[in-house]
Amino acid sequence: MILFPAIDLKDGQCVRLKLGDMEQATVYNPDPAAQAKAFEDQGFEWLHVVDLNGAFAGESVNGAAVDAILKTTKNPVQLGGGIRTLEHIENWLSRGLSRVILGTIAVRDPALVIEACQKFPGKVAVGIDAKGGKVAVEGWAEASELGVIELAKKFEGAGVAAIIYTDIDRDGILTGINWESTLDLADAVSIPVIASGGLASMNDIRHLVAPEARKLAGAISGRALYDGRIDPTEALAVIRAARGEAA
Repeated sequence: MILFPAIDLKDGQCVRLKLGDMEQATVYNPDPAAQAKAFEDQGFEWLHVVDLNGAFAGESVNGAAVDAILKTTKNPVQLGGGIRTLEHIENWLSRGLSRVILGTIAVRDPALVIEACQKFPGKVAVGIDAKGGKVAVEGWAEASELGVIELAKKFEGAGVAAIIYTDIDRDGILTGINWESTLDLADAVSIPVIASGGLASMNDIRHLVAPEARKLAGAISGRALYDGRIDPTEALAVIRAARGEAA
């Protein structure tokens, strides 16, 4: 069980969106690398980064900010947003990323994801972003007719390191994780599932370590950390205790 702090990049800054709307962006830190170091200093073990501009453009836009993050933090970093080709994947992994997250391309070209998993074992995650139970693509701007579990099952046995499941209807509005759909997905596949979207309070952290949620590999937190609704020290202590580690 890992709690991933999130850095969402828009125009080189660390922001949070509301409901995936690029027009509803709050800037939390103009220096993403400093934010990455702050998360490391607070005791987090991983970092989740999304290139929001890249997700819409279909190619890396905030590469300089990501490079600065990679130089600043010792923590492993996973990145999503605009990674659409094997060349993109190879380039990012060569620059020090620990894991790439493939979203739109997982819908458009599942075979590429499977090939990437074979070429870069343990380095490829799939991002499934859902709106109304259907998968959304192109930076959440476009809905598909594909169901979440239907897409996830395409990657069973392929070597996907994790599925990052985001409920867009809850993202950035602090209403709590959609436990029902997230746990349904975790039940349906053997691939580790990371919850994203809506994590709002310490109640969600405690729910995360409850017996029924232990099947999850972790959760991503953004706005609740930035707004102080979740205390990093307390949250990490709860998770370490659940893992049987000393505080």
